[in-house]
Amino acid sequence: MADPAYPASVVDALQRAGLVPAGVKPSLLALTGGVASDIWKVSAGDKTFVVKRALPKLRVSADWYVPTSRNVAEADWLRIVHEIAPEAVPTVIGQDPASDFFAMTYMPPEQFPVWKEELRAGRVDLDFAAEVGRTLAMIHSGTAASARFARQFSYDAVFHAIRLEPYFEATAAHHPEVAVQLFALSRATLSRHVTLVHGDVSPKNILVGPKGPIFLDAECAWYGDPAFDLAFCLNHLLLKCLWTVQSAPRFLAAFDVLRASYFVTVSHEPRDALETRAAALLPGLLLARVDGKSPVEYVTSEIDRDRVRSTAIPLIRDAPLHLQAVRDQWARTLGLNL
Repeated sequence: MADPAYPASVVDALQRAGLVPAGVKPSLLALTGGVASDIWKVSAGDKTFVVKRALPKLRVSADWYVPTSRNVAEADWLRIVHEIAPEAVPTVIGQDPASDFFAMTYMPPEQFPVWKEELRAGRVDLDFAAEVGRTLAMIHSGTAASARFARQFSYDAVFHAIRLEPYFEATAAHHPEVAVQLFALSRATLSRHVTLVHGDVSPKNILVGPKGPIFLDAECAWYGDPAFDLAFCLNHLLLKCLWTVQSAPRFLAAFDVLRASYFVTVSHEPRDALETRAAALLPGLLLARVDGKSPVEYVTSEIDRDRVRSTAIPLIRDAPLHLQAVRDQWARTLGLNL
């Protein structure tokens, strides 16, 4: 049965794109989980696929508006990554930029579980975490130093609006003691144009596929600093220690293997420079997920928020050179000798 929230205009666009034959009434099911887009599972005859349409205002409590042109960037990112790591992304099967939507292959959740849900259940597969790091490094190195991609993904304004402002600059408003450093992180990140960046490498956007990780939701795609992707993903592994407490040692182990596999694989620039940038970004991202515009939903107690603040703020003031320093300080905050 059709979802009543599904606009007729999108059905029309599907027909224009040749995805739904004229006269066929598709079955439409709204999928949940995203704050930035409407997502539907579409069944039409013998075809099943997913349609994604960007929202101008994100579904968060703060006023957070972002250009819907990011929908084009996401579809383009998926197509490019399909050439580098075809098993690591769904296939784009249609697009209508005028309607801010594209269609891609559907991946049944019983066959492709979301990594976030696996982690929530305490199933921390270290081999899979290592594969996430390897695949991310392949994408970064495979798109580095490309004038073509730099032009195609010159989305500085969008990346600032959807990532740097809500994470670093909005957090600075709550923490004037490190505001200078957070704004400096924002400016420095925006100034670097090194590789193709996903921008939201989170366990909620990674499926556990039979051949490795499958990356979704590249709405923040931008030609910029790969250190942001690495720090963004590692940050989630740190925060998961507060969600599934008994698995905290495994989350830290996953942090270790993902970081190690990334740096073994990456080839576009020296490790030291890239790691120093990621290590500076990580505590800022850690603090942003409790005091920015997009707090993680599972850090709910003030005790846990203060744990994040007590770890992150000193490391923002005095930026570490290595990711290990952030990881080790977090372990000490949690009382873990790891």
